[in-house]
Amino acid sequence: MTLRRIVLVRHGETEGGSSVRFYGSTDVDLSAEGREQMRLVAAALGATPFDRVVASPLARSWRGAALVRRDGSVQLEPDFREIHFGRWEGLTREEIQAQDPVLYEDWVSGADGFEFPGGERRADFRARVKAGTERLLASPARSALLVVHKGVIRILTEELAGEKLGDDEPALGEWVELTRKPDGTWYRGRRSSNPDGVDADVFAQRSS
Repeated sequence: MTLRRIVLVRHGETEGGSSVRFYGSTDVDLSAEGREQMRLVAAALGATPFDRVVASPLARSWRGAALVRRDGSVQLEPDFREIHFGRWEGLTREEIQAQDPVLYEDWVSGADGFEFPGGERRADFRARVKAGTERLLASPARSALLVVHKGVIRILTEELAGEKLGDDEPALGEWVELTRKPDGTWYRGRRSSNPDGVDADVFAQRSS
């Protein structure tokens, strides 16, 4: 394995409002606000080198990647699509609670065996994200930028670094940095809290 650093960017706001609606595998594009969020990420990254730029086939992901790295090609990874929320696709929390109050309580309480009604099984989602991750790790790249989805970032961080992110992490336009130690283990680096107010040293470290 040659990969030493992964920067995981969550795409920006979308048409219809991914900040309040659960679009999952629904293909919605970036809104004007979302495109600006991606430009701010691009500014924060500056000339940071990446050997590979990866996105899912959903427009909010690959278009975000193209905005962040306008000078390079974007590789699409189908297994990095967001989970499908079934009949909850496109709904807000309030709409979900009104439509499915019992399932909603199971979801927020983390009840054993919970699955999104009519959606993708969570174990299947994790398995395909892991499959995409294995392909990424097997590549000759030393550094990779992924502009993907919240669920994908959470699984990648947990699988590689063994760390569970908070329920609201990462927010739209935020990123998580993972770094591999010489012994092959991964740890979570610093995470931006606001791309246009990011500390200057967040991306000061370059790939060796």
